[in-house]
Amino acid sequence: MFAWWGDLVSRIRFVVIGLVAAAMLGLAGYGIGLDDHLSSGGLFDPTSESSEAGRLADAAFGRNHYADVLILYTAPEGKTVDDPEFARKIVDHLNELPRRYPEQITGINAAYWPTETGKLSGSQIASADRKHAFAAIAIRGDDDTTMVRNYRAVKDVFTIPGVDTQVAGLQPLAGTLTDTIAADLHRMEILAFPAVGILLFFIFGGLVAASLPLIVGGLTVFGAFGIVEFLTEFTEVHSFVSPVVSMIGLGLAIDYGLFIVSRFREELAEGYNTPTAVRRTVMTAGRTVVFSATMIVASLGGMLLFPQGFLKSIAYGAIATVTMAALTAITILPAILAVLGPRVDMLGIKRFRKTKPAEEIENGFWGRSTRWVMRHPIKVAVPLILALVLLILPIGNLAFGGFSEKYLPPDNPTRLAQQEFDRTFPLRKSDPIELVFVSTDTNAIGKLWKQAGQAPGLAEPFGVPSRSAEQPEVFRTTAALTDSNDAGPTIDYLRGLDQPEAVRMLVGGVPAMQKDSIDALLSRMPWMIAAVVLITTLLMFLTFGSLVLPIKAALMSALGLGSTLGILTWIFIDGHGAGPLNFTPQPIQSNMLVVIMAIIYGLSTDYEVFLLSRVVEARAQGASTTEAVRIGTAHTGRIITAAAAILLVVVGAFAFSDLVMMQYIAFGMIAALLIDATVLRMLLVPATMKLLDDDCWWAPAWMKRIQQKVGLGEPVLDDAHPRNANLVDLIQTTPVTDPITLRLPVVREPDAAERPSRTETAAATHR
Repeated sequence: MFAWWGDLVSRIRFVVIGLVAAAMLGLAGYGIGLDDHLSSGGLFDPTSESSEAGRLADAAFGRNHYADVLILYTAPEGKTVDDPEFARKIVDHLNELPRRYPEQITGINAAYWPTETGKLSGSQIASADRKHAFAAIAIRGDDDTTMVRNYRAVKDVFTIPGVDTQVAGLQPLAGTLTDTIAADLHRMEILAFPAVGILLFFIFGGLVAASLPLIVGGLTVFGAFGIVEFLTEFTEVHSFVSPVVSMIGLGLAIDYGLFIVSRFREELAEGYNTPTAVRRTVMTAGRTVVFSATMIVASLGGMLLFPQGFLKSIAYGAIATVTMAALTAITILPAILAVLGPRVDMLGIKRFRKTKPAEEIENGFWGRSTRWVMRHPIKVAVPLILALVLLILPIGNLAFGGFSEKYLPPDNPTRLAQQEFDRTFPLRKSDPIELVFVSTDTNAIGKLWKQAGQAPGLAEPFGVPSRSAEQPEVFRTTAALTDSNDAGPTIDYLRGLDQPEAVRMLVGGVPAMQKDSIDALLSRMPWMIAAVVLITTLLMFLTFGSLVLPIKAALMSALGLGSTLGILTWIFIDGHGAGPLNFTPQPIQSNMLVVIMAIIYGLSTDYEVFLLSRVVEARAQGASTTEAVRIGTAHTGRIITAAAAILLVVVGAFAFSDLVMMQYIAFGMIAALLIDATVLRMLLVPATMKLLDDDCWWAPAWMKRIQQKVGLGEPVLDDAHPRNANLVDLIQTTPVTDPITLRLPVVREPDAAERPSRTETAAATHR
């Protein structure tokens, strides 16, 4: 199929370029304004008791807008909030807000001073010393997406000249998150793009070749934004999708472009004409890109097993991005290469532009280093495995948390405002425990309410339940917690109360939602791990015809993932580096752990596929297992290292984020890339494959028969080698798994001087 596709793209190259470019640019245009359609919701489990409590309360009482925006006012030195001039400025400003911004602000929920639209006023909204008072402002909207958009439109109107004002609340936190993400994307644009371009120039040695992966990366990211915009029409998409799409899309698309362009230049260096080089490139590197993307999609798809909308939206966006990256890599990029041909090396420096022939690559640095590794496999493997296990050990301190203002830097104004508000008004925190009663028996509700008031961890007893005017059988009450991060005992006590048959009591509120969300993640995580490992193992078996290779790949990925999580725990939970990175040590946001696991496992499998594809290709041409590993590592070593370096540059732009959740992913990917592209792929994989030797290709006979019937390998492509017309150069991606059947005389590994060329080996095998 890939040979046919390569021929087709080469023949109709201008049509492919026009259609794909038009489609991508159309999606990019459609995706303009995506930020206005993204949400801050979806962090919690919608199937949980706490979410059900929230839905019941919203239906009966309307959406709770009490903590949308909380403005903390501090009186001047020597005065109190009762000072007439001080009070007049604030009251005039609060009365003006709903009149000037009726589309964004519905009114004043509470203020110390009476206002035109105020629902609550009085001494309970001021501190005991009357140095501080606050106002609670309602933002218009019945869903998170609308509320975030409306708040961002008026975020700068809450301060008053000459008045000490601090803005806190749920919407300022969500708006700051969105603004921080936008700043991260801008940083990537001004830092990562130019840096990647320079890096590609030195990798390829020419402007034309270096520009091709950048073109693919840009089209992929902007096209993916259009798909995400389309998704917002049907489901809530979290604002965190934008940086994930940019990071993964740009990094992977450029990596795929790097693999495609590098292979095309190799084929030209071997002497093939442009159409043949394009066909062979699509059949080899293009095929590997497709299977690599499939593996990553399978890993990212594991997030769809979780109920949280946040994880589902990240999965949708990331899957769309990876798919777009693979699509552009096998459509518009080969078409452009078919147009350019040898001119792909134009506008460059000859010293860097030279593409080495296969023989020189196989006897270069990577070939020699791999030969050394396979001469000392145990000496290499054992110390490396022990080192990775040591990196895994900090996972013992891994802890999960919910979303809070502490995910912003310690000096962030919104975080400081929220912390000051919580200290000044501990009973007015924006994250109380909420109880929802459903019953017509008020006596039974009263008895249960009194028992609930004895729960541990409450800063004050639950208030008298209020009755819904719309649904008289629904009652609601709230209470603040002394420590929202230790809400477990309170929630367990409340849910453990014996409920009368006539009453149904649901425990809700942000602390309960966070606990239920973490519980849902922990209960479903084993299923995610099992599903991802099973699917990737099956795909790798169908691709390579071996059961041992997928199992080895899973173990290698587990080592890399475990050591990465250990490093993240050591940094972000244990707090090493908190000062330079400007964050507060704290539990990892529970949803982010799943995102990190899916992305890192997918990337690990990605590099494994690229390495094994070249190993299998050499194996199919008649090389021994040892020689195939050496050849495969030699051909992919420089490319994988360059691909990892490019992705490091892209990810590195997000390492400077002010949002600690973004730093999780950035530093997680940095650690994973460094471990994966060096320790695992270039050292541990060759060492273990040397120890396994021909057992690498083992699979039960019945599985081999299935693989031969439905396997994803390609048939032999016979191309007369241009250097010698009477020799045939073979490419066969379905692996040779039985050297005895083929009667390959593998006696010893030849020295470099003795080793035949690839063409000679293929010809001898073919004869």
